[in-house]
Amino acid sequence: MENITSNNYVEYALKTKTMDYDKIKERLNDEVLIDLLHAGIGLATEAGEFLDVLKKYIFYGKNLDCTNLVEEASDSEWYIAIALDRLHTSMDTMLQININKLAARYPNKFSEDKAINRDLD
Repeated sequence: MENITSNNYVEYALKTKTMDYDKIKERLNDEVLIDLLHAGIGLATEAGEFLDVLKKYIFYGKNLDCTNLVEEASDSEWYIAIALDRLHTSMDTMLQININKLAARYPNKFSEDKAINRDLD
């Protein structure tokens, strides 16, 4: 393989992308997937908006807008509600699963060592 440069990177990168557009279109014809995609894109967007408030505070010296942070967090919950509905589960179940996972990972309390060296089983 030749050396990768800014002149040939795109050519090599495009060789690794999926080209099966018919199967992709077929999968995108699923209403459940459409709602899950909407939820996922929405969550990513809200995370970006949440981080933007923090960026403006940390790097630009603006006041920390906690009201806006709560609004962005609540918008995220709206998207989570869409996902939970399509995944046929509840907020309570999701919260329990999360705490069970964290309790297994950190049985007594958080530790940096356990965060870095996680047992993924």
